[in-house]
Amino acid sequence: MEEYLVPTQYAQDEFVEKKSRFIGRIWPVETEEEALEKIQQMKKQHYDATHNCWAYIIRDGAMRFSDDGEPGGTAGNPMMQVLQKEGLYNVVCVVTRYFGGILLGAGGLVRAYTKGAKLAVNAAGKSMKRIWSVVYLPCPYTYYERVKLEVAAFGGIIRDTQFGAEVEMTILLAEAQTPGFLDRLTDMTGGKVEALEVGKEYRAFPVE
Repeated sequence: MEEYLVPTQYAQDEFVEKKSRFIGRIWPVETEEEALEKIQQMKKQHYDATHNCWAYIIRDGAMRFSDDGEPGGTAGNPMMQVLQKEGLYNVVCVVTRYFGGILLGAGGLVRAYTKGAKLAVNAAGKSMKRIWSVVYLPCPYTYYERVKLEVAAFGGIIRDTQFGAEVEMTILLAEAQTPGFLDRLTDMTGGKVEALEVGKEYRAFPVE
């Protein structure tokens, strides 16, 4: 199973450019049908908007975009380029425009739709979907802060922490990073701290 980036959550953001209102929205989706459903929802919700431009990328599936009446190449394709530059898959983005009476020109439109998509991506955050190793790590308090630093250095995520006679952590690590982390843990603590890999999960977790 390959790893890839997806939006962490649905999000939206907006801005005004020369009296035109631009609303950027983004969703994580699993199928092209789901992407098209989100687009139709926005067209119904913003039936009075001048344009509802969109782009989506489905992993091992379709990549499509639409200018929805804007001059060719000024909306959908710039939005698609943002999604590709951000490395996102299983994503759909819609930028809604309410025309404010002042023409932006082709360059202005490209910049505006690029900005709308980028604002939405930033608001949603990115998550890495990959195989994660689930690691149980009981740790004396004296090593707790150092262990946290090592988890971060190996790109891991502390999913749960219990404070008792010692600190008990459940950690998620990229599968490829797990052996190196376990070796580092042994070296760093002189074998006093031992972790146990207890399972695998294929899911997305925030990385930014």
